[in-house]
Amino acid sequence: MKYLKYTRLLCMALLAMGFTACNDEDAYFEEDAQNSPIVVNKVYLQDVESSVPDREVTFARLGQVIRLSGSGLYGVRKVYINGYDTYFNRALVSDQSLLVQLNKETPVAEAEEEVRNTIRLVKDGSEFVYKDLVVRAASPQISHISNTLPLEGEKVIVYGANLQETLKLILPGGVEVPAGIESDEDGEWYSFTMPGGVSQGGSITSEGANGTAVTPAYFNEKSCMILDFDGTGVQGFWSWDAGKSMCDDEHDVADDPLGKRGKCALLVPQRMLDAGGAVSGKPRVSEWWTAGNDEPTDDWNRMTGLIPAETPVNEVAFQFDIYVPQPWSGTGHIQISLMNNFNISGIGSDDDGTNNAVAFCVPWIKEGVVVPFYTEGWQTVTIPFSQFNKYATLLENEEEATFQMVIDDRNGASYRNFGMGFVNTNFTFGGVTVESTLFNQKIYVDNWRVVPCKKTIVSDFPDEAVSYTHLTLPTKA
Repeated sequence: MKYLKYTRLLCMALLAMGFTACNDEDAYFEEDAQNSPIVVNKVYLQDVESSVPDREVTFARLGQVIRLSGSGLYGVRKVYINGYDTYFNRALVSDQSLLVQLNKETPVAEAEEEVRNTIRLVKDGSEFVYKDLVVRAASPQISHISNTLPLEGEKVIVYGANLQETLKLILPGGVEVPAGIESDEDGEWYSFTMPGGVSQGGSITSEGANGTAVTPAYFNEKSCMILDFDGTGVQGFWSWDAGKSMCDDEHDVADDPLGKRGKCALLVPQRMLDAGGAVSGKPRVSEWWTAGNDEPTDDWNRMTGLIPAETPVNEVAFQFDIYVPQPWSGTGHIQISLMNNFNISGIGSDDDGTNNAVAFCVPWIKEGVVVPFYTEGWQTVTIPFSQFNKYATLLENEEEATFQMVIDDRNGASYRNFGMGFVNTNFTFGGVTVESTLFNQKIYVDNWRVVPCKKTIVSDFPDEAVSYTHLTLPTKA
């Protein structure tokens, strides 16, 4: 019932539109209407699905419908928002009210300074400029972070949309980035240098021209580390031989080639590279495992203190860091296995069954295109558990899949070693068919961990649980 009055008025206005002729021979265009002064004193955001469908605001976003409140609005011929000639339907205009939708083509950051954040109303004999509404693009959103475990002094890039003019960053623990924030004029990223004093994990909160954005809570998050090759977690290996795939902590663990991070895993160990690399068509080139032996980090139930057991699998992820100094493309991929029940045979093999808890990483194939992959330093790879075959299948069948299921599957496995391996077979991925060739280059990985990865759009208003959906006005015929 709370929307009844508002909805009735809107419907009456839309009905009236059908009986209003678009010509210069009615009262709307008569001299009295065209010469009367225009006043706008308030702006209201219109959204029938909101708990406050007619809300007074000081800012609005592209695509949203606003109601200008004042006097002398009847007769307005033109509305310019940030200098953009914005269509409105005069059937939705009275002397005290005018409804208009902010066109998505309206310039925001690129608007000329003298017209930015202005609404200019024009009649034949008068006009008015309203300067108390900030015009924003759509809500800022975060897609991913280049490096979620940066060391002090390392550059971090946060990618997303509508991140223009990011001026303030708060890191976990309330640490503010003191200076050096840069942002893309198209809003696709912002960057900063990691300061000292950040000891907690969590989200980065940013403030920019289009409002507040919050990253997933995985920045600097190390509490659910599985294996860092420096003492957290225990590496597992058995039947090691210089000519075989098993990797151990004596012969195969490498030093960080950048000299900052201690030990890491050279995914295809140096002994194999020295022997010529991985030949074409070879599964199980290398395999790296945790011990799975009841040591303190082995039981993943410990992680529910950070990530509740009932968390959906698309909101919890496996992360690892990767450093690829030379462009990688054309052959080879990574297999990640929740437990040691698989043959590290890769995409298209028996391991790639719909009920198997495995995932694959081919960073040089993006959206069906081969793009050579390399990194200038350490970068983070995030793979939600919803991309592991078993849980992806459950979701496709509209069945529940939670983090507790992941924990139980791993803890209940006959061989509960968590592992990563390299495969150099023929495969098809993302619509690209790959004929394998000799692989002989360095790929470093580090810091295997589980993290929360839920994405959030910050509501513009504290009494709204989610961001607005927007009323759309009829378009011009």
